Amino acid sequence: MDNVLVDFNSGIEKLNLDPNMSDLDEVEGIFSQMIPLKGAIEGYNRLVELGYDVYILSTAPWKNPSAWSDKLIWVKKYIGENAKKRLILSHNKNLNKGDFLIDDRLANGAGEFEGKLIRFGSDEFPNWEVVIDYFDKNMKSSSVVDN
Repeated sequence: MDNVLVDFNSGIEKLNLDPNMSDLDEVEGIFSQMIPLKGAIEGYNRLVELGYDVYILSTAPWKNPSAWSDKLIWVKKYIGENAKKRLILSHNKNLNKGDFLIDDRLANGAGEFEGKLIRFGSDEFPNWEVVIDYFDKNMKSSSVVDN
């Protein structure tokens, strides 16, 4: 979620925290303050429209119990029914199965994920517009047309 669907810095700003502070993700309530990244909600919903079986796979800091519930509340608030019962919180993303993982880092098992890793924020996938374009083309290229 963080820095893929969620603008992590927005939580820092809303709570007036020092961005250089260590362990910002352990600040209680920080995840409830965050807003979506530009294009994230539309991107998630577009993947659903394209027919992808979309789940949200996120890690919640072990030392921040509110993060676990805050992430669920965030998903309900910003995505709603398209994400109902589609939130997975795990410290080992590589234990989950799927064709694609959209993540901004290699941490928490993302680098060992067995499917294709889409590195969000990279030169290849800098934003949601490019990510959706990739999936839109991928869906079209794998479609079968029967005449």
